[in-house]
Formats: sequence, structure tokens, C-alpha cells
Amino acid sequence: MKQVIVCLFFIWSIVGVCQQTEIVDFKHLKANLSFNTEESSVMGELVYRFKIRQATDSIYIDAISMLIDNVKVNNQETKWYNDDKKLWIINDFKTNTTYNLTFTYQATPKKALYFVGWDSAAPNQIWTQGQGKYTSNWLPSIDDTNDKIEFDLNITFDKEYDVVANGNLVEKKPNNDATITWIYNMNNPMPSYLVALVVGKYNKKLDISASGIPLEMYFYPKDSNKVEPTYRYTKQMFNFLEEEIGKPYPWQNYKQIPVHDFLYAGMENTSATIFSDAFVVDSIAFNDRNYINVNAHELAHQWFGDLVTAKSGEHHWLQEGFATYYALLAEKSVFGEQHYYWQLYQYYQELVTQDRNSKGTSLLNPKSSSLTFYKRGCWVLHALRKRIGDLAFKKAVKTYLNKYQFKNATTSDFILEAEQASGEDLSEFVTLWIKNKPFPETEAKALLMQSTFIQEYEMADCETVNSKCAYYLESGISDQAKAKIVRQVPHLVTSETFKNAIEVRQAIAESVSKIPLALKSDYETLLNDASYKTKEAALYHLWLNFPDEREVFFNKTRHVIGDATKNVRLLWLVLALSSPEFEPDNNMLYYNELVNYTSSAYNYELRISAFQYLEVLKACNNICQENLNEATKHHNWRMVTFAKDLKKRLTN
Repeated sequence: MKQVIVCLFFIWSIVGVCQQTEIVDFKHLKANLSFNTEESSVMGELVYRFKIRQATDSIYIDAISMLIDNVKVNNQETKWYNDDKKLWIINDFKTNTTYNLTFTYQATPKKALYFVGWDSAAPNQIWTQGQGKYTSNWLPSIDDTNDKIEFDLNITFDKEYDVVANGNLVEKKPNNDATITWIYNMNNPMPSYLVALVVGKYNKKLDISASGIPLEMYFYPKDSNKVEPTYRYTKQMFNFLEEEIGKPYPWQNYKQIPVHDFLYAGMENTSATIFSDAFVVDSIAFNDRNYINVNAHELAHQWFGDLVTAKSGEHHWLQEGFATYYALLAEKSVFGEQHYYWQLYQYYQELVTQDRNSKGTSLLNPKSSSLTFYKRGCWVLHALRKRIGDLAFKKAVKTYLNKYQFKNATTSDFILEAEQASGEDLSEFVTLWIKNKPFPETEAKALLMQSTFIQEYEMADCETVNSKCAYYLESGISDQAKAKIVRQVPHLVTSETFKNAIEVRQAIAESVSKIPLALKSDYETLLNDASYKTKEAALYHLWLNFPDEREVFFNKTRHVIGDATKNVRLLWLVLALSSPEFEPDNNMLYYNELVNYTSSAYNYELRISAFQYLEVLKACNNICQENLNEATKHHNWRMVTFAKDLKKRLTN
């Protein structure tokens, strides 16, 4: 039992010696799962198939704080040990031999699997988040991303709910106890952090890509009128990415599922992206904040991250940088080249600011910021494509994906393909763009200035003395440039400026805080714009500038709710409560509505806004305080951090 002793007692100090992927290859998992929503627990019967690469007397599976029983190898009882972090299986494992491991388990995970709404007013859901949290908190699995496994999940739950997981739904099997077993099948392997499931009440829209891939778009039954704006351009971007990447979509289907108070914007679980339901929008909210970039980003990950996975954190940009870049290309296919360069320009500004704040790092630093991994990684690919040309770049990407599909790769692996496709030595490029700590600001700026749109935007700068600023506002320059001028010199706005597109009018609403009487009628038209941000800003400034006409403004916006955060409605309630002359008999009604928005029935961003307004009004009553206490125990860290900070302020 020598190896068992070494690995058990010295695993952390000699991890380089005990790399399990060199000893065993886990091939397949069949998991029969069920849940107890009262206890927030999961139970399962698992069958693992694995192949031994080197003879050994022990292997392990990551299993955090789980109760495990009935452990067998090839249907025979075996010695095993559960140290609360790993399940160790002790046996005489022989080289080049395949084994089956079976066992049962139960877990009440503190992270990675979330039971939402079962003890609160939120929608009843169960959903997963493995990346950064470790799937081994709820499913015994392998945390090492270099061990890819084919996961097939059979999930039993109340027949009144829908269950979505990775892969293809083979069968919905009714049981005798008012439950259904949802049987999902995957055809190819993936890292365990990409295992996903969602339980909730949904409807579904089905579309088919040009290559025949089913596109399943889930939505809450109440949101049927938001399906089109939420998933707008999904099929177009899917078709574009398949053609642009040059490698067919590698999974059986593609599903997208919104969930309540998700931890991030979205997560690229293999064939099943989970995303925040705050991106479920109507046609007006679409113009303010929509799902398009997140949609394209998570879709691109199905190739970059899911199909080919970085070997270690040092190469994390191979996932996030690629997904950011290809998402931007997909958006370019929808909105055009000007949009593409505008986003690159924003990324450039953020990266330059990061460096000037002494927070920049090499792209190969595993502790780099998300900004570095995502946006510097995107810039690397843009610069590389400009360096070696479209044909060589696309050839390199396609070869890279084919060579490392269902495997893991490093930065050097990708760069080698780029060198071979282009015939160029890219060592200096790698040093400048990837290895060096500073972002190559000068080189990036030169690439940006290849766009006449960016040249024009840079020229239209009124923070310096510029006699042409008034002229610019009435010229044919871009909406982005005009919006920039409005924000810099709002006193130059005229009636003509209001005739511009939404982006410019939004800048007017936000920047013209003192409204000249001559522009009052023009400014009031902002309340009719197809932008909730514009409506919100315009309502506030009109209320502030023309107190005698507040009732008129209130009546014009009485039925406007706003985006997922109900931004216009919240402001309307606060302004109504701050206007003693307006409907005083309804004050308590409006106040109770505002307090109600702090409850768990609503998304955390809406709740935070409601709490903030009540803090300003010094009106967080007992119900508000109870909701605040509940929020300190929320599963989303942003809600928790805010709630704890607010609680301290209110008690001081």
C-alpha cells in the first residue's frame, strides 16, 4: 500500500509526482440524480468507467463533504476511503485495463449547485455553476481540467418542472410517484466544470441552424413577448461562427437557459449555456442592455474552452480571449465594422487605464484580471490576424481546433500553428503582446487608427479648445462622436441635436442637467424614446427643472416600468414620494410598492436599487430591514456584499 500512503499523506507537497492523469483516464460517467429541495441536497447513483494507464493500487475522485456508500469495482466490494475532499479507491489496478466504479452519494453543497426560491419568494429553480466553484461540491468528479469525461445525466424530479442538462434529451420517463426522469446523453468528453443542469418552469423556442444543429431557447412562460428581443440574432451569429471558425459546432445541440440571480452574466456549459434572466428584455430594453454579446461570447466558448481547453491557468486567455474576440466578430457580422472598432477602442481604453493604475500583468500570469484575459486576449488575436493575414489566421485556428479537439492546449501550441500557417517567426510578437507585462499601447493605437471611424472620433474632442465643436454636432460624424461632444460640452446642444439617433439623445438626457426653456419641448420628447435609460434620465431632469409641471411628467410616465431592474418605475416612485403635492393620498401605496421591490421575488440588481433609494429617503422600515437581513445570506456575492455594507450603514 506504499503509493496509497504517499498520495494520501503527501499529496499537496508532491503533486507533481502524483499527477493522476498520468495514471488513470476517466472515460465515462452515468449519473442517476435526484434532489431534496427542503434540505437543498442531491443524491446519486454513479457508474464511472476508467482506464488505468500505469499500474497502481489507488485512484481518487474529488468529492467535497459527501456521504458515500456502496463502493464497488467491477461489481465487487473494494477498499475505499473518504477524507471529505476525495474518495480514494484502493485496489490492484493493472495497466491498460478498463474498470467500472459504482457507488452512491449524498451532498448538501455550499456552492456550485444552487437551490433558489424553495424557501423564499424567488422562482423555484435548481442550477449549477462549476467554473471557479468546482463541480465536485455536488457531483463526485475530477477537478483537473486535463481529464475529460463523457457525462450522461439521468435526473429525476417533480413532473411539474422542466429539467435541462448537457447533451441530447433521449427520453422523459414517467415514474409512479409524480416524477419524471429526464435522460440526457453526451457523445463526447468535457471537463467536469462544464457539467450543468437547470430545474425550473420554462417554455422553449426551437430553431435550426444552417448546418442542422437544434437551437433551444428557453424562457419563463410569462416572458413570451420577450423571446424575440432576448434571443435576437442568435441563429445568425451561430451560422456566422460556424463559417468563420471553419470547424463545425462540436456538440449535439445548443441550449440557452435564463436563471434567477445567476452569479455571472453567463456560463458556457457544454451545449447548455446558463445566463442571468436580467438579460431577458423587451424591444425597448434591448437598446439599453441586451444579451447579444453574452450570447455570442458563451457560444464561442463551445469551441474555445469546451472543445479545446487550456492546460492550466497560465493559458486561460486561450478560452476567454478567443471567446471575446469571436463574440466581437459575431457582433460585427450583425452591426458592421464600425461597431467592431468601437468595441476594440473601448477595450483599448480600459487596458491602458489598467496599466496606468499599475495593475497590468502578462497575459500568461494565471492571476491576471478578467480584463487582461478577456480584452487583452481579444486584442492579441486582432493584432495577430493583422500581422499574418486572414487566410493564415483562419488556417491556424482551424488546425489548432482539429489537433486539440477534446483535449487540452497551451499558448505555444496555438502560436506554433500560427507560425506554420504563416511561415513567420512570431517570437517577437509573442514577447510584445503576450509575455510582456505592459499592454502594447502604441502598437494597439496604430492598429485602431487604421479605422477612419476611430480617427474621426479622436478628432472630435472638445475637452481641448476646439472651435469646430458646434459644427461637429450638426455634421455627418458618427453618433458615438456626437454623443462624446454632448457629454463634454452639453451647453452646445440645440434643437437640431435632438434630431440624432438614440445614442446621441441618451447623451443629451444624461448630460443636459440644466434645461434651457427654449429646449424644453425638445427635451420632453426624450420621454418617448425607445430607451429606458433615456426615459429615466429625462424624467429626473424634467422633474428637477420644472417643478410646476411635475404632474404632467408623472402622468406621461405613469405606466413605464423599465428594464429588468424596473429603473424607470423605481425613479417614478421615489420622485412621487418626494413631491408632497402629487397624489398625497397614494403616498403609502407608492411607498409600499417601493419596499416590496426589496424582497427576494425580484432580481438582485432591482433589489439593490430599491434598497439604495430607501436609504436616500431614510425610509427602510421593518419589512425592508427583514428583506435586508435575508439578502445577507443570498447565494449571489454581489447581493451579500451590498446588503452587509448597507446594514452597517443603517446601524451606525
